[in-house]
Amino acid sequence: MTTTPPSSAFRSAFAAVDLGATSGRVILGRVGPDNLDLTEVHRFPNTPVRLPDGLRWDVLALFQGVLDGLREAARSGGVTSVGVDTWAVDYGLLDADGALLGFPHHYRDSRTDGAAERVWATIGPQELYRITGLQHLPFNTVFQLASAANSAQLGAARSLLLIPDLLIHWLTGSIGAEETNASTTGLFDARTGSWSKDILGPLAIDPRLLPPLRAPGDPAGTLLPHVAAYAGLDTRTPVTTVASHDTASAVVAVPATEPHFAYISCGTWSLAGLELDAPVLTEASRAANFTNERGIDGTIRYLRNIMGMWLFEECRRTWDKQGLPTHIPTLLADAARATPFAAVIDPDAPEFLAPGDMPDRIQEYCRRTGQPVPDSQGAVVRCILESLALAHRRTLRQAAELSGRDITRIHLVGGGSRNDLLCQLTADAAGLPVIAGPTEATALGNILVQARAAGLVGDLPAMRSLVASTQHLRHYRPRGDTAAWDAAAARLGLDPDLGHLDPARRNP
Repeated sequence: MTTTPPSSAFRSAFAAVDLGATSGRVILGRVGPDNLDLTEVHRFPNTPVRLPDGLRWDVLALFQGVLDGLREAARSGGVTSVGVDTWAVDYGLLDADGALLGFPHHYRDSRTDGAAERVWATIGPQELYRITGLQHLPFNTVFQLASAANSAQLGAARSLLLIPDLLIHWLTGSIGAEETNASTTGLFDARTGSWSKDILGPLAIDPRLLPPLRAPGDPAGTLLPHVAAYAGLDTRTPVTTVASHDTASAVVAVPATEPHFAYISCGTWSLAGLELDAPVLTEASRAANFTNERGIDGTIRYLRNIMGMWLFEECRRTWDKQGLPTHIPTLLADAARATPFAAVIDPDAPEFLAPGDMPDRIQEYCRRTGQPVPDSQGAVVRCILESLALAHRRTLRQAAELSGRDITRIHLVGGGSRNDLLCQLTADAAGLPVIAGPTEATALGNILVQARAAGLVGDLPAMRSLVASTQHLRHYRPRGDTAAWDAAAARLGLDPDLGHLDPARRNP
């Protein structure tokens, strides 16, 4: 932790590089004792590319977007430091000369089909969870590496860098692995907070591939000369390690000022859970498919990934191709008028993972499960939102039971917090008040960690108090009783039994 800089730093800005599944942004944040202001200076698309060997991230276009964003940031005023956050699990491989070995695979690529079974043949799912505490998702890094075993690229690799670490390497020349993102790989020991020899050895993964770990707030280096020259920034501009998993940054900015809260970081994915002091590594937790990922300051993000607004966005993409309306306020208004609880789905059913005709898949799911088939756009959207609200309720109830924690309120942050209907349905389903916002939780968390490293803010409670006092929040109180929600949940048969999600029996 550095000492407090001169007061001119209060007039400077922290640059948050925030990459999501569909777009990237560079956001400037100005932080003071009583203010926390954001300005988006650059936005650029994140468009995956399908190559003959699979779906890949165009990471060079993303890096160019980052450089252009930093140049816009420099034009907007002084930049005190830079921080980078992205999604988890995906990685780039570097050869002995530090060159990138091909474009990183996209986590939605089908190459990991069957990879979990190959890993489980060596390390069973119970043992894997005991060590890593990680939710089973078929695209976890450990399964991606299993799918790449014996490949020429992996054989030539000398370093494995998760996406934010790769971008930081190109910005600074340094190599490291930030711990909140490392904890999502399935290669990380949930108890010790280090790379796991008990995973790497049996799976024949060279431990030299994995860089030294960094904690949020650690210095990651300064800008390389050519980067600084392009951006118009000083070569002494530091890059600060932030909570580089975007959800970890979002949780930093949850505006909780009282205990017993749950959070939902809602965007492409809904990540719903609790903040704990220690991991929950029980068999019941594994069977319920909960994850124990690192947060800042030694906290544990005890949560489950839910498919999230991906379902809605894929529907909009399909409707756009079909020439149908895709205006979000209109679709949400139609959903609000649609018949409640006509049909519900399990958002995490494997058929909803890959890109494609999502309305048709939802209709087929309802047909297969003997429910009325949604016959309008509004009915499809209503089905998605009620199903997400049920998944939020189910996940948080299980998290409370498995951890022994009480929940008195829910903080819903991220892009989904703009969706009034989803926020109200979540409050109704859970029977708990929902505090919605901030929308830009990930960028705020990124910036707050940088500001703390610069000595401008205090501990985690102080950061959250600053968010609560400076950001626009909306409050939703539960309406009616939960009987209708109970009946809808019973149709899915997912609520009563914590063992129903045993990943060893439900691999897509």
